[in-house]
Amino acid sequence: MSSVIAATRFSVLDRSRTREGGTNAQALRDTVRLARDLEGLGYHRFWVSEHHGVPGVAGSAPTVLAAAVASATDTIRVGTGGVMLPNHQPLVVAEQFGVLESLFPGRIDMGLGRSVGFTDGVRKALGRGKDDADDFAVQLDELLGWFRGTSPTGVHARPAEGLTVPPFVLAMGEGAAIAARAGLPMVIGDLRSRERMQRGIDHYRAHFRPSPWAREPYVVISGTVAVAATPQEARRLLIPEAWAMAYSRTHGTFPPLPPAERVEGLAMTEKERGFYEAGLTGHIAGTEEQVAHELETVLKETAAQEVLVTTSTYDREGLLDSYRRLATITSG
Repeated sequence: MSSVIAATRFSVLDRSRTREGGTNAQALRDTVRLARDLEGLGYHRFWVSEHHGVPGVAGSAPTVLAAAVASATDTIRVGTGGVMLPNHQPLVVAEQFGVLESLFPGRIDMGLGRSVGFTDGVRKALGRGKDDADDFAVQLDELLGWFRGTSPTGVHARPAEGLTVPPFVLAMGEGAAIAARAGLPMVIGDLRSRERMQRGIDHYRAHFRPSPWAREPYVVISGTVAVAATPQEARRLLIPEAWAMAYSRTHGTFPPLPPAERVEGLAMTEKERGFYEAGLTGHIAGTEEQVAHELETVLKETAAQEVLVTTSTYDREGLLDSYRRLATITSG
């Protein structure tokens, strides 16, 4: 095994994607089941996401789902990738993570993002606007203050105050600069936009200010990694998500994941085909040997300390097999 891969942590973000013919309940239970399987394979963290009003995603309440995952596992770190801070009051977020950390001490991560919803309808339902994302840095500072007991309100966040829940900033747009100024670990993607990702990492490291939360920069790179017996099988794992993204770009709604064989038989418009083919490119996918080579390359380029794998596909067994194969690469 490559020394650079051996020195890197590998973690997983599962978005609780729904599948054609399946239910939201199945998707959520699949997430919990996957966490147990990945704990057995030695992955470092397991994170869940926050999406609202998306037909293809069941995970709308990440701290609730994180509690279910943590209660079903024993050792793997559990967190959020992430809680979208502009959607919530920082006090409530601090309280939620305080409860999680109190119940599962030493295992909880607090991944935080600045998205405010994908559509006008969702933002309206949440009582938020696009501009609320601009307040992320202020909200982040307020949130961390609840843990340190420094709120000027005189209110104390129970049971969060005095606890240490590692915060991570999901770097989208301004996120790298915000993470650097706050002195927090940063999660940045995706692997399909290597140059943009590298610019964000370089800016983060150059402007990082040590804080009580992190003395030096900590970079987590995120993206899709698919491993299979052949390159063709690895590519098939990418097909359902690529089509779902293409459909969302052309129809305005994000659908449940379809089986790869159905997508392969579709008659696509030229526009759909363009988005679909683009969705299949740039990921790390192939056999163990091919993926190990690609991982070594990107880790040498970025000097990242951790990889957060975000793969979604229709085939549950194929997904678990991919994670098993990846674990053999990363653990030697």
